[in-house]
Amino acid sequence: MHNPRLLLSRVGFFSKPGPLPWYAANAPGLSQSFLGRAHKGYFINGIIKKHPSRQNHQKKQRHFRLLDDSWQERLADVVTPLWRLSYEEQLKVKFEAQKTILQRLESYLQFLHRVHGTVASPHSEGLHCQLHPIIPSPIINGYRNKSTFSVNQGPDGNPKTVGYYLGTWRDGNVVCVPCSHLKNIPEKHNQVAQYYEVFLRQSSVEPCLLFHEGGHWRELTVRTNSQGHTMAIVTFHPQGLSQSSCSGQEELCVQKVTLKDFFTKGPGAVCELTSLYFQESTMTRCSHQQSPYQLLFGEPHIFEDLLGLKIRISPDAFFQINTSGAELLYQTIGELSGVNSSTILLDICCGTGAIGLSLAQRASQVLGIELVEQAVQDARWTAAFNGVTNCEFHAGRAEKVLPQLLKSQKDEKLTVAVVNPARAGLHYQVVQAIRNCRAIHTLVFVSCKPHGESTRNFIELCCPPNSAKKLLGEPFVLREAVPVDLFPHTPHCELVLLFTR
Repeated sequence: MHNPRLLLSRVGFFSKPGPLPWYAANAPGLSQSFLGRAHKGYFINGIIKKHPSRQNHQKKQRHFRLLDDSWQERLADVVTPLWRLSYEEQLKVKFEAQKTILQRLESYLQFLHRVHGTVASPHSEGLHCQLHPIIPSPIINGYRNKSTFSVNQGPDGNPKTVGYYLGTWRDGNVVCVPCSHLKNIPEKHNQVAQYYEVFLRQSSVEPCLLFHEGGHWRELTVRTNSQGHTMAIVTFHPQGLSQSSCSGQEELCVQKVTLKDFFTKGPGAVCELTSLYFQESTMTRCSHQQSPYQLLFGEPHIFEDLLGLKIRISPDAFFQINTSGAELLYQTIGELSGVNSSTILLDICCGTGAIGLSLAQRASQVLGIELVEQAVQDARWTAAFNGVTNCEFHAGRAEKVLPQLLKSQKDEKLTVAVVNPARAGLHYQVVQAIRNCRAIHTLVFVSCKPHGESTRNFIELCCPPNSAKKLLGEPFVLREAVPVDLFPHTPHCELVLLFTR
């Protein structure tokens, strides 16, 4: 009934096929222990523990139930478009998608090198980088450790509805649909979201649906860890209250107290939050530097155990949303990178430093770069707490910090770079610095959207030297690729790419 290729075409992975790859010699295979973790193919063998289905819904009239089911299915098809497939089928779909992406990349690179006369080997069919089997997620349902819920008009017209959006602002048909049925969201996140909706509906203050139309209450973000600790972050549009008279400041204080009391003494106390943050935000997204997160109660951080490390996570810091999957991802990066005691590891876009810290014992030195100041502070704390002494973490834009770091390193010291950028990919100056640094012979690139902006990065790393673009260093060659599934029920996975030169 569900054809994987048809489903791929619906989510945009297939279009017209291009010519097949250029030549790149396969690097040595990964260790047997690593291949074992791939479960001997891209199928999962064994029983995966699933969260129990919800059975205690309130009975409604038939036509309302059908209406609700329709909204829920539409939302599930948008947010988790593979949810109707078995997990085994999902992995097949994702594997074929990654294979297609790599074929197109190799084909285009072959064309570039042929135009510049830099490919001597004849054209041949097949994928020339070594594509390993996809590594499945250890947890399939409820795996997210962070969820962000929106506030807007629901299907019943109530503007104080908490959930995910359907529709587009351009078409003016945005509807906020409760999302407790989505397979990737844990029950604790749904519980906090449902009680935030209760809070909104009893509040005398209106939600902020559109900035220019007024209102105050906005998004809710929930973070959890494997120990069950829960951090909630509520954003609030001040609409000038914080800049106005003392009465405006007093109103802000009243709302903070009301929110705190609801989750500590009122109905929301059943959520047992570990911490509650409040942020005044006049933008769609606002960093801690732009507008500080205000701790209303509880612990300022959440902590996670990962590969023998205790990781500190601030409300503003990036951390992979699938913790058990992240462990497999970082182990994969370690296997591919070949980091050893004579290696300097550059961890670019390092977030809380988890990749570099997990490989620090193997490396001579780890140098991390991250834009978010809170995440850098987390990484430094984590290094100190875990007794890791060979790591340095630098705050700032990678395109500014990286060239200066590379200038301070001696070329004879072998350098391995690991990059794990956001979906927008790396800034051009970062790619330029990596490409032109002779000491970097190995690059591990992690991308959850390799068919997007990251494709431009791959081409810039591997294309023939180009003086006009200041890409003067020897080009990298794509050697190996390992898909790691951190996002069951969605078409995404993390693709780990090994480039060498």
